[in-house]
Amino acid sequence: MSRILLEWYDRNARVMPWRVSPVDRADGIKPDPYRIWMSEVMLQQTTVAAVRDYFRRFIDHWPTVTDLANAQDADVMAEWAGLGYYARARNLLKCARHVVEHHGGVFPNTHDALLTLPGVGPYTAAAISSIAFDLPETVVDGNVERVISRLCDIHTPLPTSKPELTALAKSLTPTERAGDYAQAIMDLGATICTPKSPACGICPWREPCLGRARGTAADLPKKIAKKPKPTRVGIVYIARREDGAWLMETRPDKGLLGGMLAFPTTEWGETTDDHPPASAEWTELESEALHTFTHFHLRLRIQTAWIDSTPTRGDFLSASDFSPTALPTVFRKAFDLAHETMRHN
Repeated sequence: MSRILLEWYDRNARVMPWRVSPVDRADGIKPDPYRIWMSEVMLQQTTVAAVRDYFRRFIDHWPTVTDLANAQDADVMAEWAGLGYYARARNLLKCARHVVEHHGGVFPNTHDALLTLPGVGPYTAAAISSIAFDLPETVVDGNVERVISRLCDIHTPLPTSKPELTALAKSLTPTERAGDYAQAIMDLGATICTPKSPACGICPWREPCLGRARGTAADLPKKIAKKPKPTRVGIVYIARREDGAWLMETRPDKGLLGGMLAFPTTEWGETTDDHPPASAEWTELESEALHTFTHFHLRLRIQTAWIDSTPTRGDFLSASDFSPTALPTVFRKAFDLAHETMRHN
């Protein structure tokens, strides 16, 4: 079965900025472990379409792991802004610095050694081992879970079925061309065996697929119903000084949006109290910034002010150094709603 999928992949492999094509691999060109690692970190809980431009910018700024290790934290966090799950950016820096300090700037080439790197878990270690070093490790992401569920007609709901699906995926992983196979099965899930309306008629695994034969493919994988997300509220304070500087603060390293440059806010909870970061005449906008995180929805009230007093929190960032694109998405939403009121008349 792996041979059939690899033949399909040789003809249909997606082009990605971090990927070495099957033709180039056959010619002896090997993937760059640094690029594979970075792409896998970026792709966690994010789509390929969302990652492409971020990846290109990171590689342009920091073409080697040593370049990234020497980067300023604030610069990396600013480039990451908008991609979400900001702990990944912090782990990116920790891992790059660990590789430089403890491995001479060369990624280790075994699964066990990769697991010792900061922020590298079983999935990422398997992906790097397989794709970068062609080791027969089993890579199981959401696409693979869906493909295996349908191929083997597994009706046990996710996440309960994860161990069974992983074992089945492992039984199909070949010892040769393991890296191409890992990418092939993920491509199959992304382009053919899609969540809705799978294109079974053109699937290279249509003959052995039990889900197709039994008419259950479109209903798989089964999933345990998720609990509804709660809604939290807060206030964001967007303030400027007479010279146009913006009041900003760096969020604590631990916690949501850790280490990111942002506008001051209250705590986010079921209710919130007004705690502005400076004495001023604050004006509340009618609109709210709405954003959804992994575990909750957020409604941020927006207050704006021009201030000339010393703030109790945060520091002023000059207008020339301020870039809305460097803000986390939720704060960019608040800025977009507030900036018209913050123009100096």
